[in-house]
Amino acid sequence: MANESITLVSIFVVGLLGGVHCVGMCGGIVSALSLSSQSEPGTHKGFWIQLFYNLGRISSYTLAGLLTGWVGAITTQSFASHSLHQILQTFSGIVLILMGLYLAGWWRVLTKVEQAGTIIWKHVEPFARKLIPIKSANHAFVVGMLWGWLPCGLVYSMLTMSLTTASATQGALVMFSFGLGTLPNLLMMGLLATSLQAFFRHPVVKVIAGLLVIFAGVYLITQVWVPIEGSAAHQH
Repeated sequence: MANESITLVSIFVVGLLGGVHCVGMCGGIVSALSLSSQSEPGTHKGFWIQLFYNLGRISSYTLAGLLTGWVGAITTQSFASHSLHQILQTFSGIVLILMGLYLAGWWRVLTKVEQAGTIIWKHVEPFARKLIPIKSANHAFVVGMLWGWLPCGLVYSMLTMSLTTASATQGALVMFSFGLGTLPNLLMMGLLATSLQAFFRHPVVKVIAGLLVIFAGVYLITQVWVPIEGSAAHQH
């Protein structure tokens, strides 16, 4: 249980620090949402539109995590192999380590995945933008759900983690934690985004966050293999 909690907190940190990246990918739609609600100055319509858009986006992430976690569960059960589960857990740890290196700015290997997603994004974005302007919070929620399926390197990495959980529930929690972490940057973009981005881009903050996520990945891998080695030694 402790392993799961540490992993979810680490994933939240990935979303929080990766939120600056999310502003780059989704900043255009967020700005469009703000402009579409400026026709009613003095109201809180803009805030609710931004909130429901992000809730829709996080809902899509959570649903995607549930589906990938379910696929992972079926695969693991089909092979009925404890070793396969260990391999999946180890892969989850490796993904966390790569994310930590990415956040710290030490190794940008995950940008390769991002480049692949950008190719698809160019074709999907014009269609999605036809849904603008937003008329209501409910409309914003629908737009958010659609935008949540657009390709993103960070999302792909987290979906890989949800797959390796081999559990629909845990897979959904992984993506929900990630989505929740991305919320502050996108929700507060029109208010505090400049201050938030300056803070999150500070080299010290990036290194500390990267190290925390790397530690979580190493810890996860250790918890998978160390008990097995200990039990084997005890048998001898």
